[in-house]
Amino acid sequence: MYIVPEKDIAALMTQEAAFDAVEGVFAAMASRDAYNFPVIREDIGHAGALYGFKSGFDRKGLALGLKSGGYWPGNVDKGLTNHQSTVFLFDADTGQCRAVVGGNLLTALRTAAASAVSIKHLARDDAKVLGMIGAGHQSVFQMQAAVRQRRFEKVIGWNRSPEKLDRLADCADALGLPFEAVDLQTLATQADVIISIASSHAAILESEMVTPGTHIACMGTDTKGKQEVEAALLARATVFTDEIAQSVGIGEAQHAIAADLIAKEDIVEIGAVINGNHPGRSRADQITLFDGTGVGLQDLAVASSVVDLAVEKGVAIEVAF
Repeated sequence: MYIVPEKDIAALMTQEAAFDAVEGVFAAMASRDAYNFPVIREDIGHAGALYGFKSGFDRKGLALGLKSGGYWPGNVDKGLTNHQSTVFLFDADTGQCRAVVGGNLLTALRTAAASAVSIKHLARDDAKVLGMIGAGHQSVFQMQAAVRQRRFEKVIGWNRSPEKLDRLADCADALGLPFEAVDLQTLATQADVIISIASSHAAILESEMVTPGTHIACMGTDTKGKQEVEAALLARATVFTDEIAQSVGIGEAQHAIAADLIAKEDIVEIGAVINGNHPGRSRADQITLFDGTGVGLQDLAVASSVVDLAVEKGVAIEVAF
């Protein structure tokens, strides 16, 4: 069995490799070569933590395993990231444990890769302004991945705590892009692409704010009760997702479904667009929305890639198990 510690991940996994792994697994899911198992996610009643498991199997790539972890809101005061996770990979032929992999950075990279995949396949080609809602730890990864997909000329951002927007400003500066802090209405009016990466239980972005032609990636809703955008916005948009079952159950679509504003059949797997079985964006004035719920297969894909690289470079720790 191999162990790839968290401290070694940054030197092994690039944003490009994460993008390729996630795009590939979305395509495999849509072609039914890969599938996710039901998600377990619970409030454990201790330390304010949400903890759970995401797992699945990719018959094509033979990635089998699970990610165990969750969200500990008090970790920042301890010098730790709030999201903590570990990926366990198993040999699909024998069931033996193949590897244990640090999952914190991988989670950030695969989440950012998912929104970037949606931008590649759904945003207008002439998109120039990137709007960011939320300025938490994940927001930097989101911005870094997004700017690889379009020739953005400016980044604008909003956060409930404006003082935290320095994180977005510094990231934009490092990317050679101007940054401006704006109110939500201005963000929705000016942005061609909006990435929402907030942990919220009430809609932040209202439907009437969003202008035609916008692409929105909702990346923060992954639990029952969470919500980033008004349900009516999903009724205006063409809705895409990583996995329909999760979108309906724990994703942004849960609220629009509950209000009978859209049906399950209205939601399209992003993998169908990647595979050429759905046109994706069909009009310049079309609003497209990607409901990124975060599937276990994303974690398995990036973790499997990391293990292969770690073994190849001789940095994987091999132990008898």
